[in-house]
Amino acid sequence: MASASRQTRPAGPGHARRPFRAACILLALLLLPAAQAQVPPLGDPGRYPEPEDFGRLHFYLVTVDVGDRLWDNFGHSALRVHDEVSGADVLFNWGGFDASGGMFRFGFRFFLGEMNYRLFTVPTEQAYALYREEERSIWEDRINLNNAEKARLYQRLMWNLEPENLVYEYDYFDDNCTTRLRDYLDEALDGRLSGQYTGMTATTYRQVVQSHYASISAVAMLLDLAMNSNIDRAMSEWESMFLPLNLRRQLLRMDSDVALGGEQLPLLAESRLVDEFPPPSRQWDAYMVFVVILASLTLWLLFTTRRRRYSRFMDSSHNPPRTLSPAGYQVLGAATLIGSIFSGMLGCLMLGSWFWSGHEDLHHNFNLLLFWPTDLFGIAMSLRWLFLKSPWPLDQYSAPYTNYYILAHVVGIGAYAGIHFGGLTEQDLSNVTTWLLAPMAVVMVLIWQRGFRRVENAIVL
Repeated sequence: MASASRQTRPAGPGHARRPFRAACILLALLLLPAAQAQVPPLGDPGRYPEPEDFGRLHFYLVTVDVGDRLWDNFGHSALRVHDEVSGADVLFNWGGFDASGGMFRFGFRFFLGEMNYRLFTVPTEQAYALYREEERSIWEDRINLNNAEKARLYQRLMWNLEPENLVYEYDYFDDNCTTRLRDYLDEALDGRLSGQYTGMTATTYRQVVQSHYASISAVAMLLDLAMNSNIDRAMSEWESMFLPLNLRRQLLRMDSDVALGGEQLPLLAESRLVDEFPPPSRQWDAYMVFVVILASLTLWLLFTTRRRRYSRFMDSSHNPPRTLSPAGYQVLGAATLIGSIFSGMLGCLMLGSWFWSGHEDLHHNFNLLLFWPTDLFGIAMSLRWLFLKSPWPLDQYSAPYTNYYILAHVVGIGAYAGIHFGGLTEQDLSNVTTWLLAPMAVVMVLIWQRGFRRVENAIVL
């Protein structure tokens, strides 16, 4: 049956009227095993056999609301194809990916930018049942197309069902399940969609990412830190239709080329809410939680500081005039352990992605001024504070390196603030500047003054 999809026949009324062969093609391709942002040319417009009656072939835009998981927070778009003659009712879904190798392998390939998504075709009710289980609202709108537009869209779908065309290189902004549908509809409408929406919006990609991941605040914070200035430009109206709800909103504003009783019909009609569920609720702000925890730990450390006899920075025994209680060193160790892992891993991610990831939105990130891969070495110091409950000993050889490293971090914090307030970068640094700079500076100074003690060259336990 699949071989029939490769036959080339002229379209037109001269075809022998047989049972809807294209429906058989669709259903047969359901059994097949499991890129380009610009739509490639189809070639022969009559390459694939067409349905018996385009007047009884209907296309529906299916829009699925956002979910509360990492991969569905932008929502989803699909295309329902229903043929009254054959009874075929199939949903074209461009959001499939292969995770059979495990999520670690998938995540690593995602980091490298090697994301192969694919088209799946499934019975409509089967797909709707899955979205119901996920408790995601579903909207369905019939797309009013004339026969010529239906033919163009149908031929494109048949082309996409060819095994060599099923897989595409996914891009979360430029080539995803929604942009595929947008581009195919624009092709069917002979460019009217892209021709109508040529303006600019006032919304940046960063704002979209932050709002859509508000239900997973920790992810929103990590993405805000990990992504660079590429996502800080305003989207065009065309680009904004990578979001399913935006695509539906814009299509609802368009008129079709179909008239009924002398009146032109809208492009989307017979809209219905298939299922309705409450959207994911907004979560606590991760930046605010981070600052509250850090402020609490800082106050704890300040209140557990014990004053020594001498008021100089270093007394005659080379010990600081103020030191922490044993419990204070445990708190300092726990805070430093978490901070070293977070900063070091984030620094490794940003630096590694700059060289090895295909995601250009992760390259040349100004947040590297704050988060360094070498911060992972702080784990060793944190473990001493945590378990031995005593300051880290510094001799005449290690003291300069430690002092310069902490000083470099403080200088980096100052340079970051200067870049932000001086408007020297297009990257939006406002969240980091507002929430993180001051606490990071306080912690660095606190570690500098409370976490170390000078010793002579000797073995120290």
